[in-house]
Amino acid sequence: MSTTESTARRATIKEVAEAAGVSRSTASRALSGTGYVAENVRARVRAAAKELGYVVDATARSLKQQSSRLVGVVVSDLRNAFYSAFAAGAAHACRTAGYTMVLLDDRGHTEDETAAAETFVALRVAGVVGTPVSASLSAFLARHRVPVVEADRRFAEDSVSAVVVDNRAAARSTTEHLLALGHRRIALLLDETDWTTGRDRAAGYADALRAAGLPEDPSLKVPTGWDAEAARAAAVSLLQRPDRPTALFAGNNLLAEGAWRAAADLGLSIPDDVSLVAFDDAPWMSMVTPGVTAVRQDPEAIGRAAVTTLVAELAGEQRGPSTVVVPTTMIHRGSTARPTQPA
Repeated sequence: MSTTESTARRATIKEVAEAAGVSRSTASRALSGTGYVAENVRARVRAAAKELGYVVDATARSLKQQSSRLVGVVVSDLRNAFYSAFAAGAAHACRTAGYTMVLLDDRGHTEDETAAAETFVALRVAGVVGTPVSASLSAFLARHRVPVVEADRRFAEDSVSAVVVDNRAAARSTTEHLLALGHRRIALLLDETDWTTGRDRAAGYADALRAAGLPEDPSLKVPTGWDAEAARAAAVSLLQRPDRPTALFAGNNLLAEGAWRAAADLGLSIPDDVSLVAFDDAPWMSMVTPGVTAVRQDPEAIGRAAVTTLVAELAGEQRGPSTVVVPTTMIHRGSTARPTQPA
């Protein structure tokens, strides 16, 4: 085979076998790692494959073996550091377990999530890990008998496994931190309350206020939308009120960015004029002055645990839905202090 030919098309297992002087079945065993092959023969086959640029066709192998070594992972927004770290953790767990990850980003849209699920079914993945934006992901995959593990949030609590954090408890302790400092007008910025994440964080906030004997002011629980700019506009509006809140609790890292920028827009000092806490830590929070106090999740650990849970189900080591709760920690920095204006 000429150099031109070798670069014009993919090498085949037959060509690898011929180059190594072995049968096709021996070459296949040597490259797949299944079945016995003498070590010197295995090394010769792999050297030939490398020389020819041979790449195993994972889809063809899955069809032949009636099993797949592909795991589908769908996340909501790779621009968000949480989801990129989650994907990194999932990728590590896939490699460790001998699976290849197929990663898709649904951008937080139900239509794109459904398209991702259809792609995974077409690729015959062994299973799927997802940060779902609706109940349709698990429902669609269940109809096609594709195992799924929900991560970060959940919609199918009774039918599929999930890996989450205790959003309610973490939000409650965060609100309690502000209350202990003397804050009584605490605004909560939320992206949504339809998912378990936003709903449980709002519930934890309400739990803390109720325990402190304080009424929940609906005007201080503000839906901001999904990005930093929307949160910025909502926070500016809050902070311009004559009875402005003395503390802002941002429901995620992007909303915290918006709140930070809103305070700067209005010339307000953090924490002298307004305290700020965030659910989700992000690199920028430790680089600004003062640093932002935040609930730190471990998205890489969530991604790893989700894939590990899926692999255990695929191996038959775990039967029935399970819930893994990954712990959170609160990182105290300099963005919270006692209020200077009357409560």
